[in-house]
Amino acid sequence: MDNANIFRSYLKTPFLVLLVIEACILFFSVYLASYLWFYVDPEKFTEILPELWYGASVVAVITPIGMLATGLYQGQIREGLAGNLLRIGIGFFGSSVIATLIFYLNPAVFLNRGVLGGTFIVAFFIIGTLRAVFLESVDSNTFKKRVLVYGAGLTASHIDAKLRRKSDRRGFDIIGYVLLENQACKVPKTSLVDIKGSLHDYAEANRIDEIVIATSEMKQDIEVDELVNCKLNGIRVLDILSFFEREVGQIRIDIMDPTWFVTSDGFRQSQFQDAIKRLFDIVVSILILIVSGPFLLMTILAIWFEDGIRSPVFYSQVRVGKRGVLYKVYKFRSMRVDAEKAGEAIWATKQDNRVTRVGSFIRKTRLDEFPQILNVLNGTMSFVGPRPERPQFVEELSEKIPYYSERHLVKPGVTGWAQLLYPYGASLNDSYQKQFFDMYYVKNHTIFLDCLILLQTVEVVLFGKGAR
Repeated sequence: MDNANIFRSYLKTPFLVLLVIEACILFFSVYLASYLWFYVDPEKFTEILPELWYGASVVAVITPIGMLATGLYQGQIREGLAGNLLRIGIGFFGSSVIATLIFYLNPAVFLNRGVLGGTFIVAFFIIGTLRAVFLESVDSNTFKKRVLVYGAGLTASHIDAKLRRKSDRRGFDIIGYVLLENQACKVPKTSLVDIKGSLHDYAEANRIDEIVIATSEMKQDIEVDELVNCKLNGIRVLDILSFFEREVGQIRIDIMDPTWFVTSDGFRQSQFQDAIKRLFDIVVSILILIVSGPFLLMTILAIWFEDGIRSPVFYSQVRVGKRGVLYKVYKFRSMRVDAEKAGEAIWATKQDNRVTRVGSFIRKTRLDEFPQILNVLNGTMSFVGPRPERPQFVEELSEKIPYYSERHLVKPGVTGWAQLLYPYGASLNDSYQKQFFDMYYVKNHTIFLDCLILLQTVEVVLFGKGAR
């Protein structure tokens, strides 16, 4: 399974192909549903046929976006067919609401309720069947890249240690590890390969698609001529840091050579990019405020109902922003008023007894984060970026986590890449693991990636992923 690099974002090619196929199915499902709906009145079907493509186009564009928001095009999705069908149903429901609104506002693309409902019923069965076949084939070795790891020491061992699940290896199959001279073996010896002759001959004989260089002593350990020969003969060669970046969306700072940090593409900053991101933040914030207004009001009423009308609804804390500038972040209060009465910053934990009943719900649904839209509007935060931390924690984490200060090259965000892919950070180890994802975002952030993160945040809200 190859990866497509679109605007600096790595997307699994089979899932992109699946998206296109499912969009076509949705488009033609409108025609099939219309034919069935007007089966007893073929003249009416003939009459609407020339203009049917307008409504079909709306459905074919809106619905895959809804499915993307429920995580159906994530390369690491772990649910089986039942989980996929549930997500399809949720995506279809949300898309039908948005499509109905579009049809109401623009009668020229109108589809009646019978046709629209029939479209989603027809598409559900076709796409559900397609997904069953796709899930079976995507996890087979047929579409996977055959990868040879050049190295078998501590650096190479991170592949087995960090990519254990079947969903983690959906795009590749490790054929084996090559133990280099003077290198201590840190992978299972059963996975070692014995290369007799040239590396290229072995790669050709075993249909190797890609060689991953996994050694910390790049200049001393590797046979450069052998690798160059492989590359010139069409076998892809890359280092382990680029491999993790592509397959997992991480920058592995624990094994990163500073030279790679300096010479690799990315980490771009420009006034034009900042201006576009600022416009994006303002537009998204206003739209979300309009849509979420009723939920925000209900949250306020729920907090008052639990703790009394005189209890504070919001709370603010000092956080570290872009380039280390301090600012106040605003949230709905989810803990008791005296949660930190001693004045000392405390990590949140699972089953934290400081969290109120309403607070537990708004944390799982991320409603507690919505007042941060005020921070986005005043420019201290962006909608997408690394999670902001308190100065006390930043001081501690900067001493113990490599390159931690680099996450402050961009504005902190209400949501972000790390928030999507890693549970709520509530310890030094959690922050260390999340730094892998934050560094990926700092290196590769674009408006396209921001849109992907924003859409997939819907999945976090719907399924309560990573909340404490």
